[in-house]
Amino acid sequence: MILLAIDDRGLARLTVENQGKLNVLNAVLMEDFARQVEKLAADDTLRALIVTGAGKKAFIGGADIGEMANLNPETARSFITRLHRCSDALRSLPCPVIARISGYALGAGLEIAAACDIRIASTTAKFGMPEVKVGIPSVIEAALLPRLIGWGRARRMLLTGDIYNAREAEKWGLIDVLAKPAELDRAVEATVQSILNTGPNALRIQKKLIRAWEDLPITQAIEAGIDAFAEAFVTDEPRTRMTAFLNRKKR
Repeated sequence: MILLAIDDRGLARLTVENQGKLNVLNAVLMEDFARQVEKLAADDTLRALIVTGAGKKAFIGGADIGEMANLNPETARSFITRLHRCSDALRSLPCPVIARISGYALGAGLEIAAACDIRIASTTAKFGMPEVKVGIPSVIEAALLPRLIGWGRARRMLLTGDIYNAREAEKWGLIDVLAKPAELDRAVEATVQSILNTGPNALRIQKKLIRAWEDLPITQAIEAGIDAFAEAFVTDEPRTRMTAFLNRKKR
């Protein structure tokens, strides 16, 4: 099942609960995952979303091989499109998404993590795209990996199907924050606090702009930034926060 909780700070936590199978995603879980995240997008008070897996053994151990073994070309397209919808919902969410990674993040799990804005992992985490070992290519949000870790490392990961430890993933830039298992939640909370200290409207504009930058040539990306800057002044948030900053400096 997919568990969703929202606290009074506007912080949502989505947990993939399928511990008996390393939190792998089957078709039913994918549908629920995407639906829950898409529903969150309509909540203007939401400040951030944490995505994680139940237990310590896995973030998300991949997609359900038992289901995939029985696919044909038509059902394969439906299956993988459903999985893409999960990652796309995270990338499209107006607020920041944090991946809290403990244990295995493999295949679909690593694609979900790559679709998040910030990745915080335990030192015991393991990462890989092992699809080629079971006769299929790594697809959909695996396309994000070259931008995160470089083409050479992405090719190595995708073409060998090998599994990598958390230290190597951090060195590659795949992981933003690495923490000991007992300190993982503290590391996540530190990032949450930083997010909560930002201007809510500015943060949403920033995430939208970052997403646009991914698809735009540099000249258009800069133009989009000018539009985003002007958009920020539609509300009183810049004036209020800048005035508070200037008043603090006068003390």
